[in-house]
This record gives sequence, C-alpha cells and structure tokens, in this order.
Amino acid sequence: MTTPFLSRTKLLAGAVLTLFLAAPVLAHNVDRALLEILLDNGTISAAQHKSLLQKLEEEHGPHTPIASAPKTPAATPIPPVPASAPAMPETVLDESIVAEIAQQIEAATPIKASHGSKGFRLETGDGNWQTNLQWRAQLRYTNPSSGDPRQISAFNDEDQSTFEARRLRMKIGGHGFQPWLKYYFEVDLQPSRDVDDSSSSSSARVIDWRIDIAKWDWGGIRVGQWKVDYNRERVDSSGRQQFVERSIVNRVFTVDRQVGVQLRGHAFKNTPADFRWYIGAFTGEGRGVRNTDDNLMYIGRLQWNFLGRDLGLRQTDVEYTELPTASFAIGASTTKGSCTRWSSSGCGNLDGFTSPGAAIADQFKVEQAVQEFAYKWRGLSIQQELHRKEVTDRLTDIKSDLTGGYIQSGYFFHNLFPSIPKPLEFAIRYAFVDEPNALDPRAENERQELTLAANWFFSGHNNKLTLDFSRLRLEDDVLNRRESENRARLQWDVSF
Repeated sequence: MTTPFLSRTKLLAGAVLTLFLAAPVLAHNVDRALLEILLDNGTISAAQHKSLLQKLEEEHGPHTPIASAPKTPAATPIPPVPASAPAMPETVLDESIVAEIAQQIEAATPIKASHGSKGFRLETGDGNWQTNLQWRAQLRYTNPSSGDPRQISAFNDEDQSTFEARRLRMKIGGHGFQPWLKYYFEVDLQPSRDVDDSSSSSSARVIDWRIDIAKWDWGGIRVGQWKVDYNRERVDSSGRQQFVERSIVNRVFTVDRQVGVQLRGHAFKNTPADFRWYIGAFTGEGRGVRNTDDNLMYIGRLQWNFLGRDLGLRQTDVEYTELPTASFAIGASTTKGSCTRWSSSGCGNLDGFTSPGAAIADQFKVEQAVQEFAYKWRGLSIQQELHRKEVTDRLTDIKSDLTGGYIQSGYFFHNLFPSIPKPLEFAIRYAFVDEPNALDPRAENERQELTLAANWFFSGHNNKLTLDFSRLRLEDDVLNRRESENRARLQWDVSF
C-alpha cells in the first residue's frame, strides 16, 4: 500500500520534473540535475546515484549538453515567436524514474510517522524498531451508585449522582531490535477514589509492563506484569467492552494483574484444530508486590477456535465479522497466600474474609476454574463464562465455595432494518454470583444483574458512547432479606 509519505514524495518529484521538462533533451538534463541535487543533499547514496544515472542513460541515451544561448543586451527586446513556428515536442513524464527516486528517498528516511488504531506510530525504515503511543480517557456519569452493591446495607446508602474520570491511561508499545521482540507499558494517570480514601490511591501508577519473545507462532515467552490470560472478560480491555463496566462476576473471580513468566502459543492456525495455549507461574500477590513466601500462583488456559478462525479478545462485533468465528476455552488457577481476591490495585480480600494485612502467611488456599464461550458473525456477538472458586482457610479449616457466571449478547440491527443507524448497537447481559455471607461464611448470598446497553461507535472502540441500565438484586440468607435497585450509567470512551 502506498504510504502518505511516498505519495507526497512522488508528487514533489513529479512536480519538479514536470516543471522543467519542456523537451526530451532538457528532460534528460533536469533528471541528471535532480539526481545531482539529491546526491549533494545526502538524500541518496553514491551507489544509488550511479544506479539511477545508468537507468537514465539506458532509457534516454548518452547525456547531450545544451549549448548556452548568447546573452542578449538588456536594452534589446526579445522578438516574438512566429505563430507558424513548430511546437516544442511534448514530453511524457517517466513514472518509473519518479517512483524509483521516491522509493530511494523514503528508504533513506530514518523514521516514518503515522497514526492508526494503536495511536501515533514511529518506525524505522527497516521495520526493526517501532513505538506506538496512545492516550485514552474514559469519562463516566452514574446514578444512584458507582459500584455493584454487595451487602444489604449498600442498598440503603444515600444516592449518588457523580461524574468521574474512570480511567485516564497512557499506552506505549511496539518492538525493538527485531519485530518479534515486543514490549508494552500502560500507565494509569489518575484512578478515581472515594472521598474517604487516601489521595495515594489516585496517584499515577504503572499497571502493565511486559516483554514478549514471539518469534514463532506456536510458542513464545512473556515476562512482566499484566492481566494474566485466564478469562476473556477480564483480559478484554476496558476500552473494548460492550457495557460501561464488567459484570458483577469480575470482582469475585478475576486473578487480574500478576508479576511472573508465561509460555504461550498459537498452533494449527486456520484449521479446525486451531488453538491458543497459555501456562505460567506468578507471585500471586497482585500488581507491583514482591512475593512474601516461596509459594507461586500457577495458571493455565486453553482456547479452541473450533471454526478455524482466531477470535480476538475484544467485545462486540463492530468490525462486522464476515465468516462465523467462535472459541471455547477453559482455564484453571491455584495458589496459597494471604489474598482471596485480586484487582488492579493488587491483593485484596473477599467480603467476610480476613484482609491480607491481618492474615497469617499462607492462610488461604485458592483454587478456581472457568469455562468460556464466545462467538461473532455479521454484527452479532455472544459471550459467556461460568466460574467456580474454592477458598480454604487453613487457619480454621473452613472451605467456602463460590459460583458465578454471565452471558451477554449484542447486535447491530441496521443489518436487518436499514432505518436503524449503522453505528448503533444494542446489548443485553445477565450475571449471577453465589458467595459466602459476610456475617456467616456458612450461609450464602446470591446476587444478580440484568443490564441493557446501547453503544454508538463514532470510530470503532476508539471513540464510542455507551449508555446502560441495570437492575441489581441481592438475597441475604442470614438477614433473610431481599433488596434491589436500578442503576444508570453514561460513558464516553475515546483514544487518541
């Protein structure tokens, strides 16, 4: 594909040549003159100059100097050209020469700049070095609460009508030395916080940093800190979501960002056996924390693209996938430590469980598994997960089981009814979580979520507006009470 730089270079070279080529001999001289200028300016090398000059000689014959016209005194008028004088022969611009000069100029340019889906790109001419820089803002309005109520008391809180910069991010990624040696960093510039939180909780922080050795599709290695490849909903970027926020399932079952090493690969591509595999070892302490013992978190995931086409980790089918594309995946995780849940803030605890700071070493053994399905075709998207998690308190020898799952679907109805705007998508999601009661872990709480959403894509996921409306419900076995509330959210997500 012709780059904008190459097009502009062709235009410039063509304009210069066209301006001066009034006759074949003159054209030959101007070609030579232009080559001399390019050589003097260092735009082309001596070898390139010699090659292009040889090409001129082959196509136009040996160089014939034009005799200098005698100087005319300033006072002597120049006689007009008779009307019957023969016209100068028309010169046809040699496109091959122009194109080759343009290519030589582009090849000699050390850095190329462009903009794409990953933001602003700087890349060397040989392609061995590349950096993508992108800024992202997620601006949100919510009412009556900004989170998911998990206890009966939360339904009785004062209503909140709030604006927030939910996420302000800077992303830097690319490759160096070779295209298969990849890197990525992501900085959260100002996380939102509650009024009673310390200001440190909203300080800028590096949330992702990783390096990939990806020379072979079938196998590679990743080291660093990132959202571990365990389940689709969490690994899907918050900027590639179908709803304003992830489901109520996410907080309980995500293993989130971890520090460690992972082997990963994509085998039997474009066949019915097409699959991706991941297996890794991590500290298990979450983002940016050293391990406090010699136990590690082990995680594995297997994704089968059973229709022979890989399904990327992003929600909705705004790309309008022409052929049916689907995946079935399973994942598992096990670890011992003081954490019972994880988030972008690091190690934490589930409601009713001892906090990491108060827990003894290796107090909790956490084992969990996930089953997942996803499908896209011509504007239709379906995504589903089912989670199971077991937390063993090794201090009290109490085992707690947690179950949760969600299913969501979206569709661009313009495909059926052309009167509906093409950028508009409607979506629906149902989710549930069964978890131990915070007052008595032997009892159970059941939470449910039903959310309807509308998305307007100005420029795919990079510029979109999302409105969703949720019905949230909680049943408390200990208090024998049932509460529910409605929640509305409006969000603009834009990346530059």
